[in-house]
Amino acid sequence: MQIYNSQTRKKEEFVPLHPGKVGIYACGPTVYDYFHIGNARPFITFDVLRRYFEHRGYEVTFVQNFTDIDDKMINRANREGITVKELGDRFIQEYYRDAQALGIRKATVHPRATEHIGEIIHLVKTLQDKGYAYEVNGDVYFDTEKDKGYGKLSGQNLEDLEAGARIDVDDVKHNPADFALWKAQKPGEPAWDSPWGKGRPGWHIECSAMSMKYLGDTFDIHCGGKDLLFPHHENEVAQSECATGKPFARYWMHNGFINIDNEKMSKSLGNFFTVRDILKEYDPEDVRMFMLSAQYRSPVNFSRDMMAQAHASLQRLYTARDHMLFLLKNAPDQPLSPEEEALLARVKESAARFDAAMDDDLNTADALGAIFEIVKEANVSLNGQSSRAAVEGAYQGLTELTDVLGLLMKKAEDALPEAVQALADQRAQARKEKNWRLSDELRDAIQALGYTVKDTPQGQSITKA
Repeated sequence: MQIYNSQTRKKEEFVPLHPGKVGIYACGPTVYDYFHIGNARPFITFDVLRRYFEHRGYEVTFVQNFTDIDDKMINRANREGITVKELGDRFIQEYYRDAQALGIRKATVHPRATEHIGEIIHLVKTLQDKGYAYEVNGDVYFDTEKDKGYGKLSGQNLEDLEAGARIDVDDVKHNPADFALWKAQKPGEPAWDSPWGKGRPGWHIECSAMSMKYLGDTFDIHCGGKDLLFPHHENEVAQSECATGKPFARYWMHNGFINIDNEKMSKSLGNFFTVRDILKEYDPEDVRMFMLSAQYRSPVNFSRDMMAQAHASLQRLYTARDHMLFLLKNAPDQPLSPEEEALLARVKESAARFDAAMDDDLNTADALGAIFEIVKEANVSLNGQSSRAAVEGAYQGLTELTDVLGLLMKKAEDALPEAVQALADQRAQARKEKNWRLSDELRDAIQALGYTVKDTPQGQSITKA
């Protein structure tokens, strides 16, 4: 598998640190609110990365953190008159609710920053003892000038960063690019005991402490949105490698931005949407389909037209799957014909193209193309006379690949709602009596309830529209 490594700025062959195993750390949400549509892209993208490694037989340890202490959380908790922990507990549950709707599986471990204060303090103390950090009035800062490799991940030059920064007269930092590892307690803030007095962790240090606890000092892949490349991930690399003297993450993956109707998403433009907002209007699986329709490093444009395309594409997949399930109900147990053997060979070729696309830096857009090849072949080749083995082979080929992308998660409706079933029974009788006018009226009534009616040699097929 080739992965575009943000640190080397080129595609590289993925070689796991430990054969047959992959350790992945993905930056999770700050749990002060519902997560937004921009957050949804990395959550979905790297859920697919995990699924694909599992599809290829790897044992995956997937770690995604919750940042449950920072300024935004403190400010909102104070406004609502609740504790920061109560706020975090609430929005972690809301995260799970929205993530589940989008088909995002729970991580192997979901560590919370506030539950790893001991590890964070130990890491800060290690940096101070090694001369990479300094304390001022209870605050502890990382000294970027002591790290000769600072800027290697993002390609930033420390001298340029310092020249472009501004230091206030009363600023306590040695250098403009220095960043907080530990913050002294301010009135009304949660705090923990530390060698520097009561305080709380800085943002960057928590990810280093938690990733190394669950994945080791060096692990395979660190991923997140492109907006985290600098300064968050740059600072993670600096503090981690200075503390351990070892390489941190071996591969860095960053997804591209989301625009809203061709404009950058921002609160000032009024086009800033949480996933909870989006799901009031769109089916969550349509959102997932939209996210996977482009290669993850490319920017994507969220719009009604693009969502309509995603919906139509997803419905093609569901229609194909449900038609296969319908055929399986009465498919004869008979040997494969030469034509059916050729069909299953083409399904296998499409599966190989799927793997090749995913091996090319997780190219989900081309992978979807391979899935639609299976749909096209099945639609042309399968009918009421097809053998069970042929239908099952095409069905398994389709569902195995869509499982990797987290699509087609809705179960086929074996039992129609009573009102729809009653109309279907009446229509079947009308067709038996060759009352075509009544049959058409009943079909329209069924479709008005949100179901699609297709007449086949095996009878009428009714599926959710």
